[in-house]
Amino acid sequence: MAENSSCCTPEGSCHSGGTDVEVGAVTTTYRVTGMTCGHCEGAVSAEIGEIAGVSSVQAVAATGLVTVTSKAPLDEAAVRAAVDEAGYELVGQAA
Repeated sequence: MAENSSCCTPEGSCHSGGTDVEVGAVTTTYRVTGMTCGHCEGAVSAEIGEIAGVSSVQAVAATGLVTVTSKAPLDEAAVRAAVDEAGYELVGQAA
């Protein structure tokens, strides 16, 4: 096996230096209807990204899924308001 074949060190920490992996971060996936293209993904991502504590948003129009990473659990009403502002509908958390 090649050295450094895993991203995690024996001490249990992943990645060294500045990465997008946050210790203690909360990742939640939501289902959003109405997204059909990259513009839609960008609009939803931009609005959700404005919520305090959100560190990353990945919206995928093809699946209708939006994955949000935040410092703490988000208030679903705030996420719903952001999605509404972008012009789409939040169905709820994905199963």
